[in-house]
Amino acid sequence: MLQAEGVQLLCLTASSGVPLFTRGSSKQLPFSVIGSLNGVHMFGGGQDVKLSCCETDRGDRVVWRVFRDSVMLIAVSSGGDNTVTELQLCRLLENTWNCMVLVLGQEELSNVRNVERLKRDLRSCYRLIDRLLDRGDDESVMGDLTHCADCLLPQNTSLLQVALDAFTQASESEFGCLLIRGRVAVATEKWWRLVSQEVVLLSLLMRCLSGTTSCDYPVFLPVGSPTVAHRLLRFQLLPGVDVCTLCGPAPSLHHSETELVGRFWSPLIDILHGCLEQTQHSPAPSISLHPDILALLLINRESSRSLSLPGSHATVTPEDGPPPPSSSRRWELLQLFYTFAITRYFTTGEATAPSQADPLQEDFSQGFSHVPLHCYLVTEECKCYGLQTPQHQLFMLVALTMPTFALRSVATQTLTSVTATSGF
Repeated sequence: MLQAEGVQLLCLTASSGVPLFTRGSSKQLPFSVIGSLNGVHMFGGGQDVKLSCCETDRGDRVVWRVFRDSVMLIAVSSGGDNTVTELQLCRLLENTWNCMVLVLGQEELSNVRNVERLKRDLRSCYRLIDRLLDRGDDESVMGDLTHCADCLLPQNTSLLQVALDAFTQASESEFGCLLIRGRVAVATEKWWRLVSQEVVLLSLLMRCLSGTTSCDYPVFLPVGSPTVAHRLLRFQLLPGVDVCTLCGPAPSLHHSETELVGRFWSPLIDILHGCLEQTQHSPAPSISLHPDILALLLINRESSRSLSLPGSHATVTPEDGPPPPSSSRRWELLQLFYTFAITRYFTTGEATAPSQADPLQEDFSQGFSHVPLHCYLVTEECKCYGLQTPQHQLFMLVALTMPTFALRSVATQTLTSVTATSGF
């Protein structure tokens, strides 16, 4: 029986089952349990059975996945934590592998020659992997789940875009990005051409490196360049504001830091301070939402970008009913509703469709001749509504005080209002 509480991530060699690392819960699983989890997967493989996931009677979930026939990752959600869905565990495995490729490159992971050396090298991935397991204060950042880049909509976007393009060009690069509180404020055209998962992981990496004023970090792009490293130059303009470029051998970190950063970004310091203040409570301060909306996730399916907006904190409590959920609980509920909707109804679309390796589609939806465009859910804590168009997906949490029959009209009006105001 699984004893550790929370989510644990196990990494082993696929051929021999040698443990490479364990991350997650402070109470680690015993070695015998880890060996059993690996053994049952290997037994299934020997019987021509592909074991990808299972669930125990008490609600523990286990998900397996082998990458490049060299590394096996196992995600374990134990202690009866039903808030961790199968989709989240599958995405955790995929993101973890991509983090490992981002830092070490695919070649080192695909051809394991020295297990002890690989164990030491994998330590450089721990900060990224731990951030996947625990977002900390980034509860509204959901790119690791949606595989869409978390964005914000600051004022003075045009000025920031001009400065970024000029800075990137002076850095002899075409790939540049400005992040504010972990979200993409503006980016160059080539940056947006990166696979959305790469944009998400690079943003995650920059948040993990936030304790330094500048750094020169070699990275592999898991899809675009898994075997050839690029230089990631990152500079902290203000606490919470980072600019980065992907470049080749030139320019040097010293030249960029002393010559380029001040030249292009010093004139915009006041604007950057303003962006920090405006985005402290909302990634899109110019957008006003219905007072009963608790939280909202908007996905642009064409560009694989997402916008998460907090709702009103002054929602009226219904008589003899539970109080509105806390801010952290709202984001947790929104993630659960997102998972519920895309695994049961919104099962198409490149931006949000699960991988073919993820057995996520419910049996009752298989064989449907149509794709649902709307869905809703009423719980004891809030009401949820989702809608899908060819370009967007909207997932909305609202207070229990809103009549159920009004959900559709409020969601439709919200989508129209947000997209018209922001152009998102």
